[in-house]
Amino acid sequence: MPSLKILITGGAGYLGSILCEHLLDKKHKVTVVDNLMYGEQNLFHLCANPDFDFVQGDARDESLMRKLVSTTDVIIPLAAIVGAPACDRDPLMARTVNLDAVQLILKLRTPSQLVVYPTTNSGYGTKSGDVYCTEETPLEPISLYGQTKTEAEAAVLAAPNTITLRLATVFGLSPRMRMDLLVNHFVFAAASDRYLVIFEKDFKRNYIHIRDVADCFIHCIENAPTMIGRPYNVGLDAANLSKEELALKIKEYVPGFFIHFAEVGSDPDKRNYIVSNQRLRETGFEAKRSLYDGIRELLKGYALLGRGPRKNI
Repeated sequence: MPSLKILITGGAGYLGSILCEHLLDKKHKVTVVDNLMYGEQNLFHLCANPDFDFVQGDARDESLMRKLVSTTDVIIPLAAIVGAPACDRDPLMARTVNLDAVQLILKLRTPSQLVVYPTTNSGYGTKSGDVYCTEETPLEPISLYGQTKTEAEAAVLAAPNTITLRLATVFGLSPRMRMDLLVNHFVFAAASDRYLVIFEKDFKRNYIHIRDVADCFIHCIENAPTMIGRPYNVGLDAANLSKEELALKIKEYVPGFFIHFAEVGSDPDKRNYIVSNQRLRETGFEAKRSLYDGIRELLKGYALLGRGPRKNI
């Protein structure tokens, strides 16, 4: 495939830090725009590559985005306030970043420019946990986060030359690490505290490794003519698991991990569904990194944290 100019908003984040690496490995030219709201230097390892460029700025800045969008072939809008708690803390920012910034890109780009937009399969909301959600399943987001991402996805799909990816809960290591994601959080609890209290242990969701997500973006770019105009669930078929099943898989690697399943109390994240990834598989893509691969990777990574700045003993 010829080298493409690819613009990624929010590219210094958890997913972007890995996606940039994969795209550069494919010899594409990557420009990241990010406001560095977390104050981290997650892309240092890419700066020696002449095909990588970074712009510090805000994806809601129309003059900046007009300039950047005008010179690119593919746009990947990653900039987002991610997760229900973060959106609830600042609802106005959540709407302007998660929705308005995406609508701005759609206004500024031309139909010849491909947009690959990642959303979340949390839009499926609370289901019974025993019926597979397909891309035809009605979206019933239960949080502001899910609502803003669902609205943005609808806007993207209403525009030409677009693809949307409904991501399962992502796991794995990244230079901009997120400990709040369920697998990452459970493994960290096992590695550091050796115990975990779990509410609503039977609630199910789907999972996927962060590097499989990055590979899926590349698959979409390379197969865009046959994929455009549709949403795709992106998850690991072998990882439609309840929280109890996930914790017990981690315990296989950390035998001293004590898990308490609480009968009283509730999880603020009420997602409970299993997901079919058949549509994506039919395009020729299937996630290949297992949950066990991710658990082993995370345990090695957390060992590198050492005592850490927040540990006194």
